[in-house]
Amino acid sequence: MITAGRRRETGVFSTTVTVRGYECDANGHVNHAVYHQYGEHGRTESLRALGVGIADLTAAGIGPIILETTVRFLAELRAGDEVEITLDLRFGEGKTFRMDTELRRGDVVAATITGVMGLLDHTTRRLVADPRGRLLALADAEKAAQLLDDAPEK
Repeated sequence: MITAGRRRETGVFSTTVTVRGYECDANGHVNHAVYHQYGEHGRTESLRALGVGIADLTAAGIGPIILETTVRFLAELRAGDEVEITLDLRFGEGKTFRMDTELRRGDVVAATITGVMGLLDHTTRRLVADPRGRLLALADAEKAAQLLDDAPEK
């Protein structure tokens, strides 16, 4: 079950999922690869919260791309657990940006996912020069003001 995302503070987005039984391994906890899927779900939902859907990105000839990701597994998640997926989105001056994720079960941090991302130009197959600007151009202005910081990270 997926509940609506909500804004906490500028650059931070949160949504929840409930662990489904088929996501668990023989030990009864969430399979390691599913943590990445939860991170991907959070990334997709954060873009939707900006008013940018996959169709919008495709029409603009761009798409998000993961350049680096690391998961730290800190506590197990089991079937039926409600998991809060919180993303911290930070842009710098270059072609890449950070999207770090925390997966929580109540007050317990179950995992952290650190990631470096970019926006791929589908024609040139290269990263776009200003990913924040490209997202802002596609985003709903009011929603973008809530989720994207006006001052890029140095």
